[in-house]
Amino acid sequence: MAKAWMSAKRLKNYGMLGMNCRNVDFINRYNDRKLYPLVDNKMKTKLLAQEYDVPTPQLRFVVRAQHQINYIDRKLADLDSFVLKPAKGSGGKGILVIHGRQGDQFVRSSGALLDVSDIRRHMSNILAGLYSLGGSPDLAIVEDLIAFDDCFAGYSHEGVPDIRIVVFKGYPVMAMLRLSTHASDGKANLHQGAVGVGLSLDAGRCLYAAQHGRSVRVHPDTGRSLKDIRISGWRDILLLASQCYDMTGLGYIGTDIVIDKHMGPQLLELNARPGLAIQIANGCGLLPRLRHIENRTLSRRFRSEHRVDYVMRRFAEVEGESFMSYVDVA
Repeated sequence: MAKAWMSAKRLKNYGMLGMNCRNVDFINRYNDRKLYPLVDNKMKTKLLAQEYDVPTPQLRFVVRAQHQINYIDRKLADLDSFVLKPAKGSGGKGILVIHGRQGDQFVRSSGALLDVSDIRRHMSNILAGLYSLGGSPDLAIVEDLIAFDDCFAGYSHEGVPDIRIVVFKGYPVMAMLRLSTHASDGKANLHQGAVGVGLSLDAGRCLYAAQHGRSVRVHPDTGRSLKDIRISGWRDILLLASQCYDMTGLGYIGTDIVIDKHMGPQLLELNARPGLAIQIANGCGLLPRLRHIENRTLSRRFRSEHRVDYVMRRFAEVEGESFMSYVDVA
């Protein structure tokens, strides 16, 4: 029977990055706090991305004041599907995904129906800061819904998968695919029950997968095997992630990327404090890779193409024992 826990010493041997080390050695050291608003505010991120020609989902409109909500039905008249989100939200909070219409009602990914009054109420809560960092007043952003790419058929439930890539000093150092589930309410959020699939940096193929911290081999809702996942156009996705370092100036970031059926890879958002669960999904620790890049970049600054090609060679998956071998398999 597989072990359900591991000692701190064994985790350290696997190079696991802990919260204190992440905060002190990487976030505090390489992320200038004056740059945080560029990623904490999704509107600023989107405008910055446009300046640097980094593709993002098309912005439809922004609601900045409560009185604008009274006329929102006119703004939504020509939109069959869209995403409504707070500019300063975090952890997937406050994001409302509309997949279609049924008469005068809006259809959520779960099939639940909403009236325009429900949309107004949600917008009002966003503006009041219900979902924002620190509860500060916010903006409501309405943008296009990503068209589900056929390559993910059967791999996600009630939502669009996204790819989280941790980038250090412009080098992608670890990646995972986040698959929504019924438990996560159609959102690609691991804390809410989404499945995290570790991806090899050389080819974007499945290494391991986990849900709620436990190893899984199939999607819990669709039953489809996860081991055959391989992301096409992988180098282009890594390039997009790498360019976000040049765009923001932040040395340690999480980049969230989606693949649109028609538009290709799109930057969804950035995170200056990316979580640590990506290590569970990959079955290996971040720390050795971070230290390697830290030592490599002391004297030279490389172009994004060079950085991506380097990690695709240097961090190509080598078969071997993983700490996930010590976690119960669902």
